[in-house]
Amino acid sequence: MLLPDNYRAGRPLHTLVEQQNSFAAAQAELHIFETHQMAEAVELQFRQPVLAAMLMGKKRMHLRDKAPFCFLPGESVLLPPNELMRIDFPEANMHQPTKCLALALDEDMVQQELDWLNRERPREDGLLWSFQSGNFHFTHSLAVQQILQRLIFLFTEGHPSKDLFVGMALKELLLRVLQQENEVKIGEEDSRLAQLVQYIRQHLREELSVGELSKKACMSEAHFYRSFKAELGQSPNDFIQEERLKLAASLLLQTEEKIGDIALDSGFNSLSYFNRLFKRRYQKTPSRFRKEKQGR
Repeated sequence: MLLPDNYRAGRPLHTLVEQQNSFAAAQAELHIFETHQMAEAVELQFRQPVLAAMLMGKKRMHLRDKAPFCFLPGESVLLPPNELMRIDFPEANMHQPTKCLALALDEDMVQQELDWLNRERPREDGLLWSFQSGNFHFTHSLAVQQILQRLIFLFTEGHPSKDLFVGMALKELLLRVLQQENEVKIGEEDSRLAQLVQYIRQHLREELSVGELSKKACMSEAHFYRSFKAELGQSPNDFIQEERLKLAASLLLQTEEKIGDIALDSGFNSLSYFNRLFKRRYQKTPSRFRKEKQGR
């Protein structure tokens, strides 16, 4: 991402670590930081929500509730207000400084855009658009990259209508980033659900509850139930019951166990209940199912 010529011209070098140049608009402030020597544990914090984007070089970021990670050009991190960043600069030098921008956003503007999105462009999953309490590290889409480039130009251009132009670009940026964050979360949920399916299949003999499973998925019970049904086409309890019946059918064919023991091994505490569900599913009693499949 390039910086405009009017940004570069005539800037004195006051410090080798985190030299800051700032530009203001009505709804946001743009800060561009340059670091010209290696450093560790440099602290940076903003009172407002902030989007930090790498322009050049490499950082190592330390944020709460997140393992340290390399921060590279083409990446951003979206942070809530008062989030403390501790930053290492492992490669910065006079010839190749590390450069990063921080876009500090007006909270009222952010909330107004969220209210508009929830009213005019509601999410398909029924949840509300929200500015998360944690942080979101992501790789730029082409659209986000282009908007950030334009924002740098708008902030440094000095046009009489700068506030209007910046406001319009910020609206699109927020929408793009929130949509990208939502897509990542859906992917993460899909991954958690896949892990939960595997867990269920490995623990069919045990008591399984929606409450327990939702905790393992790090979701509320309502969100877990809704996500599970949307992804697998049936409720968690129906899925568990179906998997237990499949296990029982497999045991009937592959073992000589008594039907009562198979029912227990498949997670059914009541033999009569097991027989009723099995017959409904396979149109045969467990004993008839075993005899016919084994050709007896």
